[in-house]
Amino acid sequence: MRHLKAHRKLGRTTEHRMSLLRNLATSLINARQERVVTTLPKAKELRPFIERAITLSCKAQLLEGDDAPLKAVHLRRQAAGFFHAGNRQQAPSTGRRGMPRAPRTAGVAALKRLFDELGERYKDRPGGYTRIIKLGRRDGDNAELAIIELVDNPRERAAVGQVTKGAKSAVSGRRKSARASRSGEAEGGRRGGRKADRTYEKEETTEARGRGEASVAEAKDSDKAGSGGGRSAKTESTANEQDTK
Repeated sequence: MRHLKAHRKLGRTTEHRMSLLRNLATSLINARQERVVTTLPKAKELRPFIERAITLSCKAQLLEGDDAPLKAVHLRRQAAGFFHAGNRQQAPSTGRRGMPRAPRTAGVAALKRLFDELGERYKDRPGGYTRIIKLGRRDGDNAELAIIELVDNPRERAAVGQVTKGAKSAVSGRRKSARASRSGEAEGGRRGGRKADRTYEKEETTEARGRGEASVAEAKDSDKAGSGGGRSAKTESTANEQDTK
């Protein structure tokens, strides 16, 4: 039976293991791409650890009533246990009273982003805030690597937006081409893939084309007549010369 074996020890003591998970959680939330590359056992241990903190931020977004701010502060203090406490003692960090305060630590920044942004993003999502992607073995120690990332991250939303935009543009292009083909066929134009129908041509254009064809035909007839007359006169003169001889 697996009593008291709910989690991986990761070859560390309890204090070291908790510090490791807090550092990984801080890096995951503060990362620009919202993803961290680590070993597969660490990623599997980090997943339930960070999702509990995200659940607390989601509960804070769904609070209602007059005592909602007090409950939100309580949830924020509970979630602070999943990160390093940060600069609680300002005097030892600065040396003297009145000196500039020390900069905010990464854990404090992660807690702020957790309740300000991630809680609003996942407030309607019933769990499953992270995703693990296996990367294969690492050169050297042959450890199995994996990526753990937050779902619905900006990179993923941008990719979905581009796919949706491309699909909409393709559909609109097909609709435009279909409308153009139908209008071309109705007007007798070349858009429908057929030659223009002369029955839909303007009368002025038809008359102008008729006059042009008539003039061209007359010019051809005159050329033929002129050439024929010259040949006949030449033939008669040749016959007269032969008779004289």
